[in-house]
Amino acid sequence: MKPLVRNAALNSYVELSQSLGIDPQVLMKSVGLDPVGLTVQDRWISGVAAAQLLELSAAASHREDFGLLLAERRRFANLGPISLVIREEPDVRSALGLLMRHDYMYNEMLRGRVSEANGLATLKVGLELGEAMEARQAKELAVGAFHGILRTFLGARWQPVSVCFTHGAPKDLSTYRRIFGRMVGFDREFTGIVFCASDLDTPNAMSDPLLRNYAQQYFESIAVSRDTTVPDRVREMIEVLLPSGRCSIEQVASSLGVDRRTVHRHLAGSGETFSSLLNATRTELAEQLVANPRRSLTEISGLLGFSGPSGFSRWFREQFGSSPRQWRIGRVGQQPSGEE
Repeated sequence: MKPLVRNAALNSYVELSQSLGIDPQVLMKSVGLDPVGLTVQDRWISGVAAAQLLELSAAASHREDFGLLLAERRRFANLGPISLVIREEPDVRSALGLLMRHDYMYNEMLRGRVSEANGLATLKVGLELGEAMEARQAKELAVGAFHGILRTFLGARWQPVSVCFTHGAPKDLSTYRRIFGRMVGFDREFTGIVFCASDLDTPNAMSDPLLRNYAQQYFESIAVSRDTTVPDRVREMIEVLLPSGRCSIEQVASSLGVDRRTVHRHLAGSGETFSSLLNATRTELAEQLVANPRRSLTEISGLLGFSGPSGFSRWFREQFGSSPRQWRIGRVGQQPSGEE
C-alpha cells in the first residue's frame, strides 16, 4: 500500500491557490483528490497524489516557492491530535523525539531524524513515496513545517544555522531568505535544518507540568501501531467517509492511493470483504449513536451514510431485531425528546 497523509497536510491549499490565480478544484481532480473531502482534516489521502498536486500547482502558478508558501500558512494544530501531547513535553528535544517516533500518525511518507555533533543538531528530512517522482514542493513543505514547529518552541526570532536542500536553487530566493534567513543552500548532500544543539534543551514554555500526565494518558488512548493492517486502514476510511454519503469501495481505494482490486485482494487475504467491513463498522457506530438520546434518528441516518431514515430503520431492524426507536427506549429506559 502506498503511504498516506492526513488532509491537514494540505491545510490552506485552496486559499493559497486562489490567491495565486489558479483553480484548486481542477488541479485536485486531476490527481484524483476530492475537493470537498479536503475540509475533513483527519481524513487520509494518497501521499503520492498530494505530492503531485503540489508540483502541478507550482507549475500552474509559476511559483517555485509554492510548497514553502503553503508551509508558511500551517499551524501547530495541523499535526492533529498528537499536537496536544507534544505541546506538553518539557523541552524541545523530547517534543521533537515524540513527533518523529510517531510520524506515521499524521504523515506516512515523512521521515525525520535528529543527530548531534560538534555543538550542532541536524534535522534531516526525507520522503518515502514508494515510487520515483519529483517531490521538490513536498520536501520544501516538510522543511518549512519543521521550521515552523521549531519556531513555535524557540520563539519567532529564532533562526537556524542553515537550511539545506538536495535540489537546485530557484530563480527567486526572496521567500526562502525571508523565512529561513540568508543561510539557505541548495544542491546539498541532504535536505533539512541545522541549528545549535543547545536549542534542543530549551524548556518548552507552552508545557504545563500538571497537564503532562493527562496528555500522556490521552496519547496512549489515541496512539496506533505503525504496523496498521489494510483492514484497519479501510475501516478508518469507512468511518471518515460514511457521513459524506460517498462511502464506496472506489472512494476508499482512491483515498488509499490504490485501485479497488488491490483493496479486495488485501481484504480477502484477511478473510474480509468491503461489504463485511462496511456493515461491521456501521453496526458498531450505530450502537454508539442510537444510545445517545441527544441525537435524532434523522441525524444518525446521515452520519451512517443512509439517504434517509427509512433506509436506516430497515437496516437497523435487520441488525438488531428492532427499530432504532424501540432499541433506544429499551437501552435508555425512557422516550428521548427531540427525535425525528
